[in-house]
Amino acid sequence: MPSLAVLGLSLAALLSPGTGAPLCLSQQLKMSGDYMLGGLFPLGTAEEASLRGRMQPSSPVCTRFSAPGLLWALTVKMAVEEINNESTLLPGLRLGYDLFDTCSEPVVAMKPSLMFLAEIGSRDIAAYCDYTRYRPRVLAVIGPHSSELALVTGKFFSFFLMPQVSYGASMDRLSTRETFPSFFRTVPSDRVQLTAMVELLQEFGWNWVAALGSDDEYGRQGLSIFSSLANAQGICIAHEGLVPLPHADGPQLGKVQDVLHQVNQSNVQVVVLFASVHAAYNLFSYSIRYKLSPKVWVASEAWLTSNQVMALPGMAQVGTVLGFLHRGTPLPEFSNYVQTCLALAADPAFCASLSMEQPDLEEHVVGPRCPQCDHITLQNVSAELRNHRAFAAYAAVYSVAQALHNTLQCNSSGCPAREPVQPWELLENMYNMSFHVRGLALQFDINGNVDMEHDLKLWVWGQRTPTLLTVGTFHKHLQLQHGKISWHTAHNQTPVSQCSRQCREGQVRRVKGFHSCCYDCVDCKAGSYQHSADDLTCTPCNQDEWSPERSTRCFRRTTKFLAWGEPAVLLLLLLLGLVLGLVLAALGLFVHHLDSPLVQASGGLLACFGLACLGLVCLGSLLFPGRPSPASCLAQQPLSHLPLTGCLSTLFLQAAKTFVESELPPSWADWLRGRLQGPWAWLAVLLAVLVEAALCTWYLTAFPPEVVTDWQVLPTEALVHCRMHSWVSLGLVHATNATLASLCFLGTFLVQSRPRRYSHARGITFAMLAYLIIWVSFVPLLANVQVAYQPAVQMGALLLCALGILAACHLPKCYLLLWQPELNTPEFFLGGGPGDATGRDSGQGEEGTRSKNK
Repeated sequence: MPSLAVLGLSLAALLSPGTGAPLCLSQQLKMSGDYMLGGLFPLGTAEEASLRGRMQPSSPVCTRFSAPGLLWALTVKMAVEEINNESTLLPGLRLGYDLFDTCSEPVVAMKPSLMFLAEIGSRDIAAYCDYTRYRPRVLAVIGPHSSELALVTGKFFSFFLMPQVSYGASMDRLSTRETFPSFFRTVPSDRVQLTAMVELLQEFGWNWVAALGSDDEYGRQGLSIFSSLANAQGICIAHEGLVPLPHADGPQLGKVQDVLHQVNQSNVQVVVLFASVHAAYNLFSYSIRYKLSPKVWVASEAWLTSNQVMALPGMAQVGTVLGFLHRGTPLPEFSNYVQTCLALAADPAFCASLSMEQPDLEEHVVGPRCPQCDHITLQNVSAELRNHRAFAAYAAVYSVAQALHNTLQCNSSGCPAREPVQPWELLENMYNMSFHVRGLALQFDINGNVDMEHDLKLWVWGQRTPTLLTVGTFHKHLQLQHGKISWHTAHNQTPVSQCSRQCREGQVRRVKGFHSCCYDCVDCKAGSYQHSADDLTCTPCNQDEWSPERSTRCFRRTTKFLAWGEPAVLLLLLLLGLVLGLVLAALGLFVHHLDSPLVQASGGLLACFGLACLGLVCLGSLLFPGRPSPASCLAQQPLSHLPLTGCLSTLFLQAAKTFVESELPPSWADWLRGRLQGPWAWLAVLLAVLVEAALCTWYLTAFPPEVVTDWQVLPTEALVHCRMHSWVSLGLVHATNATLASLCFLGTFLVQSRPRRYSHARGITFAMLAYLIIWVSFVPLLANVQVAYQPAVQMGALLLCALGILAACHLPKCYLLLWQPELNTPEFFLGGGPGDATGRDSGQGEEGTRSKNK
């Protein structure tokens, strides 16, 4: 009870303002044991003048007090005392510690590092060829916190293969096993934190950011890793720069001022600041002084929890601050432990007992351990204690204790007696070692890192300093609690930091300038699509696919051909039925009146043959609708034009007979008329059909039509059609018919009509005129109509041609047969008999007879 009263009085004296007697807190930074742990902590900071003005290899004077460093040192002290008081780890053995100040300067950290490596029982580092049997003063080193210092001490301790466990050095470069074989840490590598930052930027769509780093190894390498990770994810760094440290000169400070001005004047709303505490303090001091516009600041772990930065006047005006912290396990009793240590340090009796136990603190070699620690109050550390991250230092001690426990092969009853453990022996058991700290399972990977979850912290402002609110977690993947995040913007809207707006669906980015995030949005044309949101060009659809404009996918093409059910085909089928019906009706009339003068004057059986050929022309037009096949493509032209040749050849004989009777002398007319009827007429028809058949055979041999699938002519369908190789090939099958039609037209166009006789020439003339008009119009129409409807044009041309011939030549005769049968006489159609072939002799005979009668 008296001791508790003394502790209460000492604590009251410690909390009260004023300058009392110096504390003996620095004497608590060393404790003897069976195995010693060295410790490097930023207990103070050096004056800039003492760093710049060094002309001799003497240590700078560390006059400024650093509360975080003292709290880390006390964490190690608490962990060692816990291990010594428990029986789980190292039963029967005691750990000791020897903790020194680094002043956050390599030149200061080197002297205690040399002391750690001094041979046990001396202050010297002997030079040996083989250090296998060399036993230094400490078994392992806890610290330092700074990556900048760890780069120096890590190589130094690695030469002796002395395990070094840092509680804050997170630089990714320290994971290189070839350079730092004995370096371990109980904090994740910066690469993990930077990966989480990149995922955070992606989550909010921030692809136009500024990236700043402190002008030291920590900031430069962090900035380099962030740049590579950001570029890989399509995040553009609009402005990049280094923030000078407090002792930087004017030109360096001017550079960061320029960068901040650029950021302020651009549309960048997010700044990634990967910097040390002092660099961050400098940057925000400048930002607040010149009233730069608020931004979203993505903080590195180094300054996110710094009370020095949080307490900066005007800090609440800089905007929204987000950052990742490794999770760890809370140490709720640590605050009471710190108060107890400070209270005991104010107790003269306790301080006297320490002096008796540790008479030789070797301060004449390394200097005072922490002279500024002996002149503090609880108020000096209370602000930092709220956000202090003590778990990493606590876990570092337990990792070394577990490795020593495994090396000594200890069990619950004790540790077997053996020779003292060398540092390099301890190192063998630390690779891939698993250990537990306050129920949390940790393991060193092959690079000496631990895998820990991260919490995303948000600064939430209260009165003077902010509190840290967890708004998300990161372990392999980011998980956010969007509802907890409050922004500095009006109406709590999520800030937008993009050089260009997000393109809509079906648009790709056309980059302008040097940054891929600055672009114009371009619509994907028909036949192409946007494959992914980050595409710079539209992806063409496959040949058998199609897409509309601004599409995000392609669709399968359907086949297209002139189907039977299409309106155009239905109309043509009606026309076909009409023409075929008229042809059959005319053929029936002609066969029924085969011996009549009208039918005989029209050619008799030849006229019936011509009508039958017209019927075949109509039926041949049925080859054009429907899905094309190789057989139908080959048969279309021959089966359509061979019957037409037969019909035209019969009309040619009629035209030739009319021309001969009207225009040639009687002697020639009688001879030629005999050659234009009977077997000679059938021979002429056969000859014309054979010529057309020969041309069709040449056409099928030299220019065979084929079934093709055209993927380009229609926007959404694949056109299946019969491909014609050239206009020459089409002209071949028309050559015979065109020649016959032209001869018929020329042979009947100039023939004069005879009075009181039926004019065969007039019907043939109009029929051939209709034929020529239809097929001359057919050529430009076929060349300009859509390919899908070209078969309909050919079918229509055939039917109209058949209808024109039928209407001009045969239907008037059918009319006479049905409604004017009295005209069906030899005189009206045949000219009165064979002796009156021309009509000229009979006319003269009649006139002579009349004159005689007079």
